[in-house]
Amino acid sequence: MRPLFISLLLLSGLAQAADMTEAEQASAKELAQANGCLSCHALTEKIVGPAYSSVAEKYKADADAASGLVQSIQYGSKGKWGRIPMPAHPSLSPQDIKTLANWVMTVKK
Repeated sequence: MRPLFISLLLLSGLAQAADMTEAEQASAKELAQANGCLSCHALTEKIVGPAYSSVAEKYKADADAASGLVQSIQYGSKGKWGRIPMPAHPSLSPQDIKTLANWVMTVKK
């Protein structure tokens, strides 16, 4: 029984991403735009950083993908998608970061 609980717990972040309503997705996109995310990322085309659809595709089988994106958004990252680092976003609230991470996992080509 314990492994099932752990598996469900790990999948919960991905399930949350898949369960976003259209209104929640629209709100998350507005949040991304308001915080400059769409200056470096686009939905389906690479700008400075990868397209969100490419991120979702790359991590679609990763049950912990949303949590990893939370870390990348909050603390920044480098080397995952090339030489240009992603800056940290410490001024975003934990809830906003989680919303953005879950939203990114819903973007399709």
